[in-house]
Amino acid sequence: MKYIVLVIVSLFFISCATKENVVVELEKESKKSIEIYEVSKIPQDVKFFTQNASEYREKESVQSQYEKYYFSVWNYEKPRVTIEDAMWGFRAYDAKNSYAENFHPQSQGFFDEMKENANFDAYATLNTRAITLRHVDLRVFPTSKPLLKDPNIAGEGFPFDYLQNSTLGANKPLFVSHYSKDREWLYAFSSFASGWIRSSEVVFLDKEHAEAWQNAQQIFFIKDKQAIYTSKGNFLFSSKLGTLLALISEDEDSFTALAISSYKNSKPLFERVKISKSIAKKEVLNLDRDSLSSVMNEVFEDNYGWGGMYGQRDCSSMLRDMYAPFGIWLPRNSTEQAKIGEVISLENLSDDEKISIIKDKAVPFETLLYVKGHIVLYVGLLDEEIIIFHNTWGVKTIEDGVMGRAVIGKTIFSTLELGNDLPNYDRESSILKNLKSMNTLTR
Repeated sequence: MKYIVLVIVSLFFISCATKENVVVELEKESKKSIEIYEVSKIPQDVKFFTQNASEYREKESVQSQYEKYYFSVWNYEKPRVTIEDAMWGFRAYDAKNSYAENFHPQSQGFFDEMKENANFDAYATLNTRAITLRHVDLRVFPTSKPLLKDPNIAGEGFPFDYLQNSTLGANKPLFVSHYSKDREWLYAFSSFASGWIRSSEVVFLDKEHAEAWQNAQQIFFIKDKQAIYTSKGNFLFSSKLGTLLALISEDEDSFTALAISSYKNSKPLFERVKISKSIAKKEVLNLDRDSLSSVMNEVFEDNYGWGGMYGQRDCSSMLRDMYAPFGIWLPRNSTEQAKIGEVISLENLSDDEKISIIKDKAVPFETLLYVKGHIVLYVGLLDEEIIIFHNTWGVKTIEDGVMGRAVIGKTIFSTLELGNDLPNYDRESSILKNLKSMNTLTR
């Protein structure tokens, strides 16, 4: 067994229903209308839960590939993107069309202050390995303040904070480029995204400790939001699907694994944590009915969380986290996820042609369907209608020329024409009409 060598912990410290739609109008202005659109849950025991994809892959190689991506940043010696790429946010956003949290226009002074504090003159000067201590936000600028677009436009304003790049769970590997000028923030890279993290939310790791951790036997979390405690019973963090911890030992019911908390001066405190085998596994899961049902239930309860805000998920982060326990590594955003595996273009096709190709070529629970800005999972057919699984903010509506949103704001099963029972449904914005491609991850 490739258990982690315990000498590394001693170097610092050893602690060891009936379907129903309900529409309620909330707000109607000259420029937009917002509604709540309740979508009932399609039963999970219908016939499309039949796929087993074990024949497409070897478990050991898939797990090895996932771990390679997961720990990739601990093998950096310097950032692998240019300073210009790291500063993309300062080119993407400016004071012309930006709004603050009070819905007032954002000032140029805010952008000047952010650029000064971002301290990109110090880019790639720290170049050290680190790890998150808790669930953290990756921010585009070194601030927790939001940047919104015009809140009078349907689909803008809350919750679309454009400075929210992504989120990371606790004990996730990082590579740190440099500090902000005030040293409150660090610019860091994870395996799938980069951004600013509060310096109090990470600790630094020596290279040999990072190597020992990633070379050990790993365990995967297969349950979300489970409290993890130190050996003294103190809360450490909550579990997140796909997070890896280095295995120390195991008994019949539980694993003893290595986790990290904060000691002092950004130094790690290595902890032995007891983790039930009901929430973690040593090997990635097979894409079979029982495992899929279990993992999908973990993400099904999530409300919509733009960029992972509030500990929730958006469309791409839901899929990314859902596939992690199966050893399938996905990029962070929908555009990049749509490029993984065997890709079939659906552009310039009629709706009927798209439906025919999906029914013929798509593999339940392995095929993603992509619309610009949104990505969904194909789960199969119900009464010969295509069913998808996705986390979505809402459905575009139009009434008397006024654009609006029927807000869903959660993870759902639906058809490709979600919202078509609404009297003000914008048919030009349907998922089906705007599908660009489909891709099967396991091929």
